[in-house]
Amino acid sequence: MSEMSIEANSDQINAEDFLEGPQTVTVTGKLRGNAEQPVWFEIAEFPGRTYRPGKTMRRLMVAAWGPNPSDYTGRRMTLYNDPEVRFGKNAVGGIRISHMSHITAPVTVNLMVSRGKRAPFTVQPLRDAPVASLAPDGWQDDVAACESVEDLTEFYEMASGAGWWGPEIAAACTARKAEFQ
Repeated sequence: MSEMSIEANSDQINAEDFLEGPQTVTVTGKLRGNAEQPVWFEIAEFPGRTYRPGKTMRRLMVAAWGPNPSDYTGRRMTLYNDPEVRFGKNAVGGIRISHMSHITAPVTVNLMVSRGKRAPFTVQPLRDAPVASLAPDGWQDDVAACESVEDLTEFYEMASGAGWWGPEIAAACTARKAEFQ
């Protein structure tokens, strides 16, 4: 069965996207969300779809990275499907963060898990990955040559498949994308 046959038809990433296991992703930008999820993050590994963290994960991000989501561009985190995430009384599953870049030690925060009940959430440091040093010379010209969001998506898929996608390239693509809007 192909991946496309089970992929959610959605403009956001979902817990089901992590059924095969955790995935480390790169934040390439932020968007204004809605009242329930005020900040949405563009993720390099999911072009055209956003990560919309719930309040618990937003609080964990603030504890680890600080209160300004604009500072998160280029940072990385490992997301996973936690089947124990609850909505009301039902365990419906959801996305949790296990590791984050730009921290030097584990960060543990006691956060609300249900009305009147708190639990500790710990995020581990994510080792910095060599990124642009793996990219071939001239990737900046390739990004500049992209003439649409579709071109950037195609470049992303090529760079990701080649194993040299990273925060520096993600930031350049985000800046180029902003020029189209």
